[in-house]
Amino acid sequence: MDKYKTTIMSHEYDFLRANADLENIAYLVASGSHGYGTNIATSDLDLRGFLLEDEHYLLGLHTFEQFEEKETDTVIFGAKKFIKLCAQSNPNVLELLGVEEEDILICSDTGRMVRDNVDLFLSKRVEQTFGNYAKAQLKRLQNALVRNDNSKDEKEALVLERLNTQIGRFGDKYSNLDSNTLNLRLENKEIVMDLNLQGYPLRDFNGIYTDLQGIVRTFDKARPDDSQKELPRLYKHAMHLVRMLVTGRDILEGKGVITKRRAEHDLLMAIRSGEMTFDEIFERVAVLQLEFDRAAKETALPEQVDMKQIEELLISLYK
Repeated sequence: MDKYKTTIMSHEYDFLRANADLENIAYLVASGSHGYGTNIATSDLDLRGFLLEDEHYLLGLHTFEQFEEKETDTVIFGAKKFIKLCAQSNPNVLELLGVEEEDILICSDTGRMVRDNVDLFLSKRVEQTFGNYAKAQLKRLQNALVRNDNSKDEKEALVLERLNTQIGRFGDKYSNLDSNTLNLRLENKEIVMDLNLQGYPLRDFNGIYTDLQGIVRTFDKARPDDSQKELPRLYKHAMHLVRMLVTGRDILEGKGVITKRRAEHDLLMAIRSGEMTFDEIFERVAVLQLEFDRAAKETALPEQVDMKQIEELLISLYK
């Protein structure tokens, strides 16, 4: 608390004291880079936590899910939504319960009760939530790198993959298409199309063209100078990808939620600062993915959380 006291007592954070809905904050922590231990001099302070909703929200016509203050990037959930997100193994919420004591700004007896019962929220579902987050982050990173890569071969191959994936989703949206009707392939480093349509609905064809055109434009809009401009953001994405894999791995191995990654601090900062090439990063990610998969296979965590126990915890918070 002491390290953040001057900041949160500033005028910028007056809303914490002036907003009547925030009187019962039970838990408030430094999230983002400060919570992960990857902050730099220019890092903003992101606050996250939960509160006990006032009785007029619990018993009346209105509900309270969360409060957001965009200027300071502060999000405070109602206890019911917070507990529900924890039960769903939401990575961004679970990690709030694993921050170190020095990064806790407010922790009432209610907040301590939830923090001490973090194990209630840990199950094999972590494999999907943390794993899927990491896979999505990896795919976004690869897409961004290819968009800005000078290698036309790699770019065209990835564009073709995205186009075919999109075509595979057309079944419920447009009139029937099969490989004899529409076929895309690479020929002489160029995507070419075979199209055989008779009596096909014009509006469906227009929708198909628009959908595919959107994918092509996404990859073609990158300018030659975009790569350098994007690098800081891409390295930050890569850092979070690695962080998510090691955090999820440790949970699956029964080590609990370790938000501040002291063991991987040097690695994470080397990635963030661009000291590692993306090839080196992807090699490290491949190793961590194997460790994550092994931990998921061998984990002793239950298949799913005990919702009855979690509900009893939530009720006890209000009591």
